[in-house]
Amino acid sequence: MGEVLSQNEIDSLLQALSTGELDVDQMQESEEKQVKDYDFSRPTKFSKEHLRTLEMIFEHYGRLISTNLPVYLRKNVQVTVASSETVTFSEFTNALSNPVILGIINFAPLNGTIILDLATNLGYAMLDRMLGGSGLPLEKSREFSDIEMTIIQKILIMFTQLLRDPWRNVIDISPVLQRLETNPQFAQVIAPNDMIAIVTLNMKIGDVEGFMNICLPFFTLEDVMDKLNTRYWFSTMQESHDENYEMYIETLIRKVDIPIRAVLGKSTISVSDFVNLQVGDCIRLDSKVDDDMNVFVGNIKKFTALPGAEKDSYAVRITSVIREEE
Repeated sequence: MGEVLSQNEIDSLLQALSTGELDVDQMQESEEKQVKDYDFSRPTKFSKEHLRTLEMIFEHYGRLISTNLPVYLRKNVQVTVASSETVTFSEFTNALSNPVILGIINFAPLNGTIILDLATNLGYAMLDRMLGGSGLPLEKSREFSDIEMTIIQKILIMFTQLLRDPWRNVIDISPVLQRLETNPQFAQVIAPNDMIAIVTLNMKIGDVEGFMNICLPFFTLEDVMDKLNTRYWFSTMQESHDENYEMYIETLIRKVDIPIRAVLGKSTISVSDFVNLQVGDCIRLDSKVDDDMNVFVGNIKKFTALPGAEKDSYAVRITSVIREEE
């Protein structure tokens, strides 16, 4: 903000202009040009356009995680892009806690790697859910066991594979999870002063909420920086056909496990008879040998079938399909 002149100074200035002591043109030429400070230790290698394109890429990536992760957790997952920024690699590593979940991903065919940083509370919630719990994090952080690391590694491999489709409009990549680290000191993949772009995803698993950061070094993306702009993005974007979309949904549905049970029949016996049952005893059912059995998918009666065997296993042969209207 410029200095405020007093009334006497304003009068003196107007008198000097009227008498010709001051020339307006000379005053404009003598004005100093505005100079913007530039920090050479932190060169701006990622423009706002680059960050905006990266946000678009990882919005697509977040939707894929929201679709695929519930297959493993059997729980609703919401993923959104929270922010994107440019910092040095040392600032990123200094902000990490210990223990931490870091996935070092080879971003082939591009040179270098990227880092996927998953919040520990999300990692504990995933472990609790996959091991039969309700999906709650620990009250106090601790080191991960070898078994827990193996489970988390499988999840991060899935996260790594999902990177292919969002980057397809820029470059066809074949990312591979090189290793999993829990100590940030062992994740020094580039020089501390190198610039990186960080895209932060907000992930919510049930009632548990946390962040997942994707660290993208400039060294890794240098060969495709010209393609990280919205104009190139929209020009190469291909519309998805309904047929391909249906096949994609069908592929996801086929991964879901559902319980199926075939009911031979029902019977009612007393508790004393049940307690005294021995090998070889017979229980009378309310169905005949040649009657069709009811086959339930979940709790819905979906088929009728006849009992039989397939090699050394029991089996049923479907005789009819029960439609919804029936």
